[in-house]
Amino acid sequence: MDRFLLSFWLLLFLCAVPKLIICQQSYSGNSALDCDAKDAAAPYSCNGEKPSCKAFLMYKAQPPYNTLSRISSLTFSDSIELARINNVSDRKRPLPTGQEVLIPVTCSCTGSYYKANSSYRVHAEDTYFKIANDTYEGLSTCNVLMQENRRFKESELEAGQRIQVPLRCACPTRNQTVKGTKFLLTYLVDWGDGVANIGERFNASRQSLNHANGFGELDDPTIYPFTTLLVPLQSEPNSSQTIIHSPPPSDSPSVVPIQPSSGKKSRKSRRRNTGWIVLGVSSTVLSLVLAGAIISLLRKKEGVEDQKKKKLVLPEDFFDGHSTVDQGLRIHDFEELKLATGDFSSRLSERVYKGVINGQEVAIKKTSRNVSSEVNLLRKINHFNLISLAAAYQHQDEYYLVYKYMENGSLKDWLQKKGISLNEARSWSRRLQIALDIANGLHYLHNFTEPPYVHKDISSSNILLDADLRAKIANFSLARSAEVALYASSSIRVAKGAKGYLAPEYVEYGLVIPEIDVYAFGVVLLELVTRKEAVFLEKEREVLLSEAIVVILSGEHSESALCDFVDPGLHPKQQMVIVLRMMKLILACLAKEPEDRPSMGEIVSSLSKIQLDVYRSEFMYCSSS
Repeated sequence: MDRFLLSFWLLLFLCAVPKLIICQQSYSGNSALDCDAKDAAAPYSCNGEKPSCKAFLMYKAQPPYNTLSRISSLTFSDSIELARINNVSDRKRPLPTGQEVLIPVTCSCTGSYYKANSSYRVHAEDTYFKIANDTYEGLSTCNVLMQENRRFKESELEAGQRIQVPLRCACPTRNQTVKGTKFLLTYLVDWGDGVANIGERFNASRQSLNHANGFGELDDPTIYPFTTLLVPLQSEPNSSQTIIHSPPPSDSPSVVPIQPSSGKKSRKSRRRNTGWIVLGVSSTVLSLVLAGAIISLLRKKEGVEDQKKKKLVLPEDFFDGHSTVDQGLRIHDFEELKLATGDFSSRLSERVYKGVINGQEVAIKKTSRNVSSEVNLLRKINHFNLISLAAAYQHQDEYYLVYKYMENGSLKDWLQKKGISLNEARSWSRRLQIALDIANGLHYLHNFTEPPYVHKDISSSNILLDADLRAKIANFSLARSAEVALYASSSIRVAKGAKGYLAPEYVEYGLVIPEIDVYAFGVVLLELVTRKEAVFLEKEREVLLSEAIVVILSGEHSESALCDFVDPGLHPKQQMVIVLRMMKLILACLAKEPEDRPSMGEIVSSLSKIQLDVYRSEFMYCSSS
């Protein structure tokens, strides 16, 4: 009842808020450059009609972010979409310095604000101000970066650390949608820009631009370089609307002083409009604070109720004796563990056993190494495509990790089984779904864990399949934080079976970065498409699958050879379009230079498009040779 009343009052309060405060965003002005202006330069508030939407950002090419490939990596955007919307065929071709680049992103409401998620690896001498205003050119602000990365004080920023970077974006309000606005562009203001010329370039009226940014409808506002302006768009922007900006005058100040308006309105009129803007902004802040307080009360109440029901997963003292994950999987003593596995007679692999605890099938991994770091990581993660730990137990010098049993075993074993090929449609569908599952798991691990992690041991042996052939990434024994694990020790630790999956930068320098997972994922994709192992025998000689595909695609009769190389069960001759799209993605993952590889976000996007198109692809037949 209390919860109902709180919800009712929250709804009533929000409905009573003046329309002014829910139909526009507030232009931050020069406060965006002030690292202490937490409220004035806040991200755009969640006042849109939808909680998530497609939005666009503006970025000006600058070394080293002067190719679409590098800009894509910096902003976590889809490089294929980038190339399309900017009408650029070569994503690695350097763009002129100052060339505007349109960046399509997914803008989502998180908490009270909209943002597009990205992350950034800190370089030497970086500061939050420099990252926000030099690297990202004002698409984020230093105070927002400090709020988002509270674990790193500015004085503690070190090269190699990865920080979260929320990019400024917004979704159209209902009022804007009714008037024809489909997208909002976060535009970077430059020297000489004004509302009138920006609107003319993007076919947006001065009234709609003013309204979108919290100005009075008839204002001729002063706007400042290094700040962002929201531009309402009735259709997708295109490359014809972009320009190349010249460098600013050498005597230009870094922050433009406030100038009186050139309009003919009286000071009294301007003060009145300014007063309404201040009132609107103040009301917005007040409404968000009050709404946040009410929501906090609701969550606190729910949290207390949930706490009563919450099952202890892995207590801090799990090494002191038995540990419980699920009330149905309570292990009281080592004898019970022995009984569950038939005295460890039911073996799944060298050190993995199958057991039954309270009627539930489990897999029990036995190891003599200290598993505390692996367990600590598994306690932090919660994702469908990452294996979850059910329980942990220590007996003498051995550790036992208990997981839910995965009926179809490892991806490697499944691919090597005879007769696994399904009918033509389901075969591609199954494998694409498995690929997407792995990609989604890695995307979460690289970008949404706290801190981000590198798995470091991606292989088909460490991908497990459940009864529905949905994939989960397993074996986090080598996982390292992406923020502190810049270089491995001189004696590089390599897992058994890792041959064929190791990225060049790890083999040569011991570099531990998310891109080494991308490389290994490319090899797993190859295994999915060819049903060959990462290292296979050919004429009694070991061949790396990643090297074999490069040789095939660089040969004279590459298309025909590719058809012979791909798993016949996938009918490559009839579905060559899909094969070629997959190979293009695989080769990108296997790029020698890590910066040339796509991010896992880009990979998820590419695989999703292939999956959607798989049934309507135009069939192309291979020529016989």
